[in-house]
Amino acid sequence: MNYLILIQDDAMASKLILGFLFAILFYMMLHYAFKMYEMTYVMKNKKPLYRHGIGWLRKLPDTQKKLLHQEFSFFRKLKEKEQRYFEHRVASFIKDKTFIGREGLNVTDEMRVLISATAVMLTFGFRDFYIGLVGKIFIYPDQFFSNANGEYHKGELNPKLGALVISWKHFLEGYDIENDNLNLGIHEFAHAIHLNSLKERDVSSTIFSDSFRELTELLSNEKSLRERLIESQYFREYAYTNQYEFIAVIIETFIETPHEFRSQFPQVYNKTKQMLNFGFAGY
Repeated sequence: MNYLILIQDDAMASKLILGFLFAILFYMMLHYAFKMYEMTYVMKNKKPLYRHGIGWLRKLPDTQKKLLHQEFSFFRKLKEKEQRYFEHRVASFIKDKTFIGREGLNVTDEMRVLISATAVMLTFGFRDFYIGLVGKIFIYPDQFFSNANGEYHKGELNPKLGALVISWKHFLEGYDIENDNLNLGIHEFAHAIHLNSLKERDVSSTIFSDSFRELTELLSNEKSLRERLIESQYFREYAYTNQYEFIAVIIETFIETPHEFRSQFPQVYNKTKQMLNFGFAGY
């Protein structure tokens, strides 16, 4: 009798194991099929299949949310549903990064919120918005001496240390005038997003890097367009230092004067919009 029970138990265990293995195999097949479908969608439409997942959304403490409302105009322009996603991303970004004050500077909620909101604004069209290349954000009260080249900087990105460094004074100045196409926070995070897209292969990084390659090819093939860009002086001269500065400057311009950008250089504007998967330029 005991022998029969053991046989039955073994048979039941085998069925459970087979069922478990089948479930894993089925899940893997579904996952692979979804990835294939999504990649087809991405290649065709140049944007993620979806941006926001399903689940619990983080909330900011009331004091931080008030700062976001009062001091970040981009947030106020969003619809209520988009604001909830934006708040979740800012809260998640703050939690993910280490903010470090330099030269005796005390890191405040205002610093955490506005710096994080800048990063989230630029990646709001992305699915993965964390910018994994950056783990630490160093904040100086003013311009700082950089060991990288022995000069004073207002901001810099150090990929080896996973650090973004900014002058708080000049970060705030970037938002004092919102249509001069000069914003330190946007500029430095644009560098971070660009370099991160070369390192990562998630959907949004792939779209960003592929779209920038398409923009580079467009400018290489269109001599008249290149000449118009330079002659117009719409993009400041610093943009033509190298490809990294060019992409940072055009993203600053895309955020601050989208109407003029789209009017003067629609081809470049559309590629920039494709890079960021933005539906918000042109408010």
